Amino acid sequence: MLTFIEARSIILNSVRPVGTERVMLLDAIGRILADEIKAPWDMPLWNNSAMDGYAVRSEDCQTSVTLRVTGYIPAGATDTCIVDPGCTVRIMTGAPIPPGADAVVPFEETEEGEQFIKIHSQVKKGQHIRFAGEDVKAGDTVLAAGTVIAPPGISMLASLGSAFVPVYRKARVAILSTGDELVELGGQVSAGQIINSNTLSLAAAVREIGCEPVIIGIARDNRASHQQLLREGLNADALITSAGVSAGDRDLVREVLAELGVQQLFWKVDIKPGRPTAFGLNAGKPVFSLPGNPVSTMMTFEEFVRPALLKMMGRKRVIKPTVKAALKEDVRKKTGRLHLLRVRLEAGSDGYQASVFGDQSTGILRTMVQADGFAFLPPEKGFFAKGELVDVHVLNRDFEMEEG
Repeated sequence: MLTFIEARSIILNSVRPVGTERVMLLDAIGRILADEIKAPWDMPLWNNSAMDGYAVRSEDCQTSVTLRVTGYIPAGATDTCIVDPGCTVRIMTGAPIPPGADAVVPFEETEEGEQFIKIHSQVKKGQHIRFAGEDVKAGDTVLAAGTVIAPPGISMLASLGSAFVPVYRKARVAILSTGDELVELGGQVSAGQIINSNTLSLAAAVREIGCEPVIIGIARDNRASHQQLLREGLNADALITSAGVSAGDRDLVREVLAELGVQQLFWKVDIKPGRPTAFGLNAGKPVFSLPGNPVSTMMTFEEFVRPALLKMMGRKRVIKPTVKAALKEDVRKKTGRLHLLRVRLEAGSDGYQASVFGDQSTGILRTMVQADGFAFLPPEKGFFAKGELVDVHVLNRDFEMEEG
């Protein structure tokens, strides 16, 4: 049986980025840049003032001096006047530096008269000037391929005139739940039936990372229903199924997928929960078959599916961080399998502490709702003492992700 690391490596080595498209600049927020962006021109395009003040000749201002004010240059001005010896020009932030001037003196560092100013301190050449190309030079790569486009990137692209941006296409992800016991949200729930929450939790998780969920319904426990809906799901960029992946009489997912041409790369991973997880390819498109228990479904999505979908959309960093945390209580488990425990994290002066709270059964959804991360307990150990450090895969979205 595959280890956790082996299974995830197979998945990440099997998926490739989807195609690309060009979108309007504002629609590119949060998307992944498909090609590097080079600057078509210098930025700034010209020398300009970094302050509201006076443009001066620094050689005139080596000692206390009185200068005659001969002009005014606002931001956006296209015509400028020459600064002659013994003279100055009033200038606003962003306005082009006029010929003859090589420094700017802020208003508050001058003594202003009717048509003159007095400067009492020495002026350095180049002070308070933004020079052409100081930020970016023409031909510089300003954003590399694979960059997640954030607001500062939008500002840079807009400044360089990029109205449309090449980005990786959003992956279309088909989602299918299986089982006669399932009832769609809003339907009447009778004894022995449950609401189909897996489809919605998976769709939410898919949408959260920027993919487009395609909900294709519930496959009932018969071959015809499975064949119809799985065939439909294979038209998407990726397919996720939940339940029907074990070895029971009604677990038809893997068998029908094989009939439809899906090459199974593995079935069963040496982890708890999530052991019956399966993964395959259909014409290069990934097919994830996850356990049906809602907690197992979400945990296996987080560990196996999420990184793959991010890679398919061009992300370079696809795995959330792992931190060391000290257990707040003793923990016991059976040896022989990697256990993923839902834990709460607390940050203290000595680092993180992890508390194992509530029933860890995969039928207890509340512990998943309240979890900050998954503690990884290696298979060879059965006892973990209070204070012992364990690896915790953090769910918190504020943490920077690692290379995958």
